[in-house]
Amino acid sequence: MTRRPAPSGSLATVREALAVLRRRWPAAYLAALVAVGVNTVPDVARQLLVRDDPRISAALLVDAVGLATGLVAQLWVAGAVAALPAGGALLPAGALRRGAGLAGRAVRSAPGAVGLGVVLGGGVSALLTLPASVAALGADGVLGPLDSPAAGAFAVATASDLVASVVTLPFLALVLVVAGSRLTASPGGQ
Repeated sequence: MTRRPAPSGSLATVREALAVLRRRWPAAYLAALVAVGVNTVPDVARQLLVRDDPRISAALLVDAVGLATGLVAQLWVAGAVAALPAGGALLPAGALRRGAGLAGRAVRSAPGAVGLGVVLGGGVSALLTLPASVAALGADGVLGPLDSPAAGAFAVATASDLVASVVTLPFLALVLVVAGSRLTASPGGQ
């Protein structure tokens, strides 16, 4: 019996990533919990450093730092879950370097799949964070500088962000792994 190759394309890549996530969810979410736990310190610190600064430039700086630390967390999770689709274990050692390589290959080989993964993950993240953050901080606090929010409101917004990160990091990581591994698995993909 011959094995048919996996279907290619953005939607097929996303479906395969979701199938792996369903099968291997404990390991995938464990990697996300570790990454989010480590990322929480700089994530909260960056917000507290500009807590009383109402300037838009401060808000943009906080967002840029958040994007950078979030990207590092995403790459680490991708590297840590790289062996999950093949039935392997988590690989935390060297995960950041491995994740960066996988992401580079995925963007080159399947930019549409990566884009679809980012859009879907971002949509889920927004559904998890925006209602709680707007309720806690108000629309102005979500869109602009924090401008000294109450501790409880800040905690609610931070908690919703952490939950969204844990939920979405494994999905995009597996999209990167599946898309990146297709390039290396294809005959001309070396």
